[in-house]
Amino acid sequence: MPTTEVTIDARLFHRRARGLVNHWKKSNGSDESFQNVSSLLVVLGNMTDEDNMYQKTTALQIWLFGYELTQTLMLFTPDTLHVVTGGNKAKILESLKTWEGPQFPIEIHARTKDEAHNEEIFQKIVEIITKHGDRVGVFAKDTQTGGFAAAWEAAMGKSQKPIERVDMSSGVAEVFAIKDDEELRSTKMATKLSSLLMKNYFIEEMSQIIDEERKITHEKFAEKTEDVLLDERMFKQLKFPADAAAGNPEWCYTPIIQSGGDYDLKTSAVSNGKELHAGTIICSLGVRYKSYCSNIGRTFLIDPNKTQEKNYNFLLDVQRKILDTMKEGVLIKDVYSRAMDFIRNRRPDLEKKFVKNLGFGTGLEFRESNYLLNGKNTRELQRDMIFNLAVGFQDIENPKATDEKSKKYSLLVIDTIRITTEAPQILTFCDTSFDDISWTFQDPAEEEEEPVKKESPSNQRAAKSAVLNTKFRSEQEEASKDQARKEHQKMLAEQKHSEGLERYGDGGSLKKDNQKSVFRKFESYKRESALPKEVSSLRIIVDQRNDTLVLPIYGLAVPFHISTLQKVTKTDEGEFFYLRLNFITPGQPGKKDDTPFDDPNANFVRALSFRSADGARMSEIYNQILELKKSAVKKESERKEMADIVEQDKLIETKGKRPPRLPDVFARPGLDGKRPGELEIHSNGLRYVSPLRNENKIDILFNNIRHLFFQPCDGELIVLIHCQLKNPIMIGKKKTEHVQFYREASDAQFDETGNRRRKYVYGDEDELASEQEERKRRANLNKEFKQFGEKITEISENRVEVDVPFRDLAFNGVPFRTNVLLKPTQDCLVHLSEAPFLVVTLADVEIVHLERVQFGLKNFDMVFTFKDYFQPPIHINTIPMSQLDNVKDWLDSMDIVFYEGPVNLNWGPIMKTIQEDPAEFYKEGGWSFLAIESDAEESEESASEFEASGSDFDESSSESSYASDASMDDGSEEDDEDEESGEDWDALEEKAKRADDKKYGSSKREADSDSDDDRKKKRKR
Repeated sequence: MPTTEVTIDARLFHRRARGLVNHWKKSNGSDESFQNVSSLLVVLGNMTDEDNMYQKTTALQIWLFGYELTQTLMLFTPDTLHVVTGGNKAKILESLKTWEGPQFPIEIHARTKDEAHNEEIFQKIVEIITKHGDRVGVFAKDTQTGGFAAAWEAAMGKSQKPIERVDMSSGVAEVFAIKDDEELRSTKMATKLSSLLMKNYFIEEMSQIIDEERKITHEKFAEKTEDVLLDERMFKQLKFPADAAAGNPEWCYTPIIQSGGDYDLKTSAVSNGKELHAGTIICSLGVRYKSYCSNIGRTFLIDPNKTQEKNYNFLLDVQRKILDTMKEGVLIKDVYSRAMDFIRNRRPDLEKKFVKNLGFGTGLEFRESNYLLNGKNTRELQRDMIFNLAVGFQDIENPKATDEKSKKYSLLVIDTIRITTEAPQILTFCDTSFDDISWTFQDPAEEEEEPVKKESPSNQRAAKSAVLNTKFRSEQEEASKDQARKEHQKMLAEQKHSEGLERYGDGGSLKKDNQKSVFRKFESYKRESALPKEVSSLRIIVDQRNDTLVLPIYGLAVPFHISTLQKVTKTDEGEFFYLRLNFITPGQPGKKDDTPFDDPNANFVRALSFRSADGARMSEIYNQILELKKSAVKKESERKEMADIVEQDKLIETKGKRPPRLPDVFARPGLDGKRPGELEIHSNGLRYVSPLRNENKIDILFNNIRHLFFQPCDGELIVLIHCQLKNPIMIGKKKTEHVQFYREASDAQFDETGNRRRKYVYGDEDELASEQEERKRRANLNKEFKQFGEKITEISENRVEVDVPFRDLAFNGVPFRTNVLLKPTQDCLVHLSEAPFLVVTLADVEIVHLERVQFGLKNFDMVFTFKDYFQPPIHINTIPMSQLDNVKDWLDSMDIVFYEGPVNLNWGPIMKTIQEDPAEFYKEGGWSFLAIESDAEESEESASEFEASGSDFDESSSESSYASDASMDDGSEEDDEDEESGEDWDALEEKAKRADDKKYGSSKREADSDSDDDRKKKRKR
């Protein structure tokens, strides 16, 4: 491969090389996965055999470099990677040394045509191995061929010290198992391509073959399916993403198609030469994208009976049970054992038919044997692992078989899933409900024998078309998608309810930690001598310095801290003026019972009154007390506001070299001045430095960053990097948990108002050039900020990862007072373009409620409630109704439970009810009260819409789906008659059809079917 065509991602290489070595050091005990090896050896010879496609040797090279490097040796020691390879490949690898971020040391030994020189290199590698120890880790099952591998084996044989080779496959598999963001993106694309191939090609082609009664063998059908992926012209027809070809998609294996009673549910199965049988058809296929594998499998039933339907629905129940079990921290063997227990309790007759394992881990290798999902594997599931989950029953007896090939059948459902902290994420998408995978072909002979069945709606549809209720036609895709979303939401709601019962099963009210009442002692004076000198006059003294009132009581000066004063009033009666002081005491009317006191049973002074004939003096004291009280309230509010301020650790500055910098950026909140500053990356955080004074700076530590966002300037006026903090910090005199660094996308000298360029602009050519310069400048800005964000991720060692908003999924809404564009990201919903900022962390969301969802309205509202029930719900108002389906799809894809209702709810009392007794709340159904309200509204809405469609007047006058109810005021008898006449049309039509069926029989229906151009499909005979 020419050097110019190959570029290696240095950031990924160094990060993954460090990760591999760190895991090796942690798991290098005698009983651990790396088995106390002193170095890791990886050798790849010539690639001449297709069997090498899934070797760990090539997988490790692709994982590190992105390419397979033949005739290459890699030796990992605890502190260095040694690479022996040819001259051209050596030049490519040299670029890894120029990476500016944290590096893993690499030494490259270039081979030449001089055999003596090459032997010296191999001898040097052998010496490095023996220097570190006598146990070297290798991939024992991988075999290498060619002169390079033979020369290395010869050099190993000449070693003066014996070298023991130990299999390190298990240890490397642990490193491969947990996928990083780049690997997850490739895996998601692979699963998307597999799903689209199944949905848009195989299902359509298979249904057409069965419908037209064409004959084709499994092997021929598999080859035909395989050819589709090899033809890029088919990508558009299959609805592949535009960038699908860039990742070099290829098959993980030749598609497996089985039918006719001969089934093999193992991954090693192949399509045989028998013809496709219209009974039970099983298809599994998998696509690799950027070398990352995926897999999907479905069972399709033709003319199924009730027993097959029951068994298939039970298979889906088993899959749901397994998915509920597969969470972070669960042992693999427990997943399989719980599935077996579920089958043993519900359907013991199918226990022996169940598959021996539930699949395996997948990634760069299609089948990772160390992560086999069986009853013996003691490994633990961890977040971001990818599994090929295969659930099936093999060779089930069919007592109602219509032919010899249908006496035995198998059922199989395969999906690629991602492990998370809660329910796993299903990456493949293709409908699995019974209605979606079943077809019924009506036999005319059966119609004559069982004419009663013609009255059922399903059989009436079957008489009109050869295919019953097939939802794979383009006009029914939306309905199928809606149904799948509802089923997924139902599953999520059940999981959420069970989690709530488990979490709050003990009962009792919740108490927020930072809202616990704490008694605060106020000490005005430490000793009597500290009292003001004026107290000797036994007059009222307002001590501003100590926030205290000194009051004369029975000849003594008694201090009262201003915080104990509730209110002060001044009145005048005749010649005298009265000053009344009310103090805070336990059991006070209108006061909360949880007001903290040191000893509530002690004696308290509730009120004091003073009388004086000096009105000016009393007014002066009154005003001083009011000012002191106002100042004390202000101090207390500031204290509460600063209560959550956590002092950060000190920033460790990078020494010995210039830190990575992003120049000419503004900060929000801003420092003094309006000039841009520089953002620097140091060892443990970021520093923004003002150009005016170096002491004006903002320090943000990596351990205090909750989310880091990069928002490009596409469609925006600025490009920015935004930090949401875990704990607020002080910038100047402002407390903030959002810090943003941005640069304007438009340059002042290229402004449309002219100025510096006005005299040079003459015509359209100059304007076109200006637009091109603007696009180029925006692209450079995006690249600069994106690379800076990646450097933050790299230097923070992945403690802070950059999240990018998806503008394609954006929708408008009003989170505060203005209508803004809200953009989903991988983990959040954000608005970052202008203050006030909005960041909703989806992991903290309990449920979402869509309000004002009803017919006739142009907008709806969305409410986020949080798992922390003391956190106020966030309202986003005035979302266009045209975005409703998009919002639902997005929430469903993020595994967030959502409900919808016709009106806005008062969330204050709802959240207070949950806080008081969450256990009782979940025992009474939890959030299901929202679903009940939604279902009731949906039924009313559908009825009213039907009524409105029957009258032009009703349609024009109605403002919502309930308007038809308001039009029923002219008399109940007339309304009843209208309603009956409206229903009689359908009733009369059905009666006429039944009368025709009785009079003419099936021959008229067949003639009508032949005469209708739209009904070209014939009944299967």
